Amino acid sequence: MEFQEVIAYFHSLTDYEKTRIDRYAPETLDLSRVERLLDTLGGPQRRFPSVHITGTKGKGSTAAMIEACLRVAGRCTGFYSSPHLHTFRERIQVNGQKIPREEVVSLADEVRPQIDGIPGVTTFEAITALGMLHFARMGVDVGVIEVGLGGRLDATNILIPEVSVITSVSLDHTYLLGDTLAEIAFEKAGIIKPGVPVVSAPQRGEAARVIEDVSRERGATLTLVGRDWVFEPGPANLDGQDFRICRTVAGASPFDGEYWLPLLGRHQIENAANAVATLDVLRERGFDIPVEAVREGLRVVHWPGRLEVLSRDPLVVVDCAHNPYSARILSEALDEWFPGQRWVVVFGASVDKDIAGMLGALLALSEYMIVTRSDHPRAAAPISLADIVAEVGGGAEVSVNVGKAIQRALDVMGSGGGLLVTGSIFVVADAREAWAQYTGDPLPDCEGDSST
Repeated sequence: MEFQEVIAYFHSLTDYEKTRIDRYAPETLDLSRVERLLDTLGGPQRRFPSVHITGTKGKGSTAAMIEACLRVAGRCTGFYSSPHLHTFRERIQVNGQKIPREEVVSLADEVRPQIDGIPGVTTFEAITALGMLHFARMGVDVGVIEVGLGGRLDATNILIPEVSVITSVSLDHTYLLGDTLAEIAFEKAGIIKPGVPVVSAPQRGEAARVIEDVSRERGATLTLVGRDWVFEPGPANLDGQDFRICRTVAGASPFDGEYWLPLLGRHQIENAANAVATLDVLRERGFDIPVEAVREGLRVVHWPGRLEVLSRDPLVVVDCAHNPYSARILSEALDEWFPGQRWVVVFGASVDKDIAGMLGALLALSEYMIVTRSDHPRAAAPISLADIVAEVGGGAEVSVNVGKAIQRALDVMGSGGGLLVTGSIFVVADAREAWAQYTGDPLPDCEGDSST
């Protein structure tokens, strides 16, 4: 197969990134299916140690931080994440380098007979198998693996990691994972394995109780950031922010101290604290991770599309605020980093999200809103978004695509105004590409192989 044929083949399978899952249940997401697939490939996921990461908000950022620190420490790292911004190859990386096209083709040719021999293999299961095989073949020292959806029934949950990590839990995918924080936390806590240490970000009451209960039942030592590690923010500007962290149990840690992070938003300090606590657990389990590697890894971490400033003049910011909690965190961060700034907001979201809840948080900072859509099957129609804006007490202009929405926003925002593009990761990806075209800068690494 050629590269584009491989991508088309993967998406010809049952693709729950493009179509709505009717039910989050074992009969739909059958872990034995991906286990059988991996067994036919020799169990590649058992040939390298791993860090397994789930959560509602911040799991990608936390995974990127952990991977960067391990790589600076001299470890050969595998990094598995989803969805991607611009190219499928972002999902599977070794030592910070995206999997080469020719390797995708070679591995796909190899695994296709096994995939075709197991009825019902999904797109994500097939890609997960390909990623695990690539990491094993490349001899990675450690894989940093991000959950796709939920945790308990996610295809990545075939791992027995060195440490399980849970980032902030909030309401999202409620039609699948449950209507309460406790129900969603139970699904996230499904990655906790007997005897495997757990690190969790600070959690709200019922989510914290569920994670504590599951950890205790499975004999998994729980490190809770905010209790066992405390952190405080320091000075910040548009280049990044300082913070301090220290361990409060079992004596001082070599990782206690001050750090600098290039990612904006105070919520990223929580993610960084979660990453540092995880690295400390790995250190105690025998991984050689010098403190300077952690310091430098956090200093150089790159995770685009999250409170990312594309331009300072004019002011253009993009952020993947994909649920009401994320939108509230975004609003708070904008108030701190850009006090008094009013925004023209370009917004688009997937149809299965709590769109009214997201807009409720965003309207307060918007002086003009433009609703649009990405070229993705689950994208909500702009006219439907405009109706929801009206329902929550605002008004919106409709634009047919993100590029045109940005052009219109620049026309209306005036001198001193700011442009915020937010909603789904797919809208942010389109915005980054459209802005590169507008400025004449090199395009992001999209290379024509986006899954959208």
